[in-house]
Amino acid sequence: MIERHRTEEALYRVAVSAFTHYPGKDAKEPGYTVDEDINWCIAPLLPLPPQQAAQMRETIRELITNPQSDRQAFIAALDRLTGE
Repeated sequence: MIERHRTEEALYRVAVSAFTHYPGKDAKEPGYTVDEDINWCIAPLLPLPPQQAAQMRETIRELITNPQSDRQAFIAALDRLTGE
């Protein structure tokens, strides 16, 4: 289980990253990579087992880069991590 404050922090970070991401950001901001945002977003969840963390990284990548992605499923997944 992961503490609620960690999942809330991850949710906040994903929201900020998704809101500030735009197509071509890596070209306009030299040195930027989406992996940088993903690493920041997942940091509060790092007690996750490696396989689960890898899956969460892919979910976060989708949430950041695709405005049409299902955020409700991500929020539900975070709730499951807390055991609630």
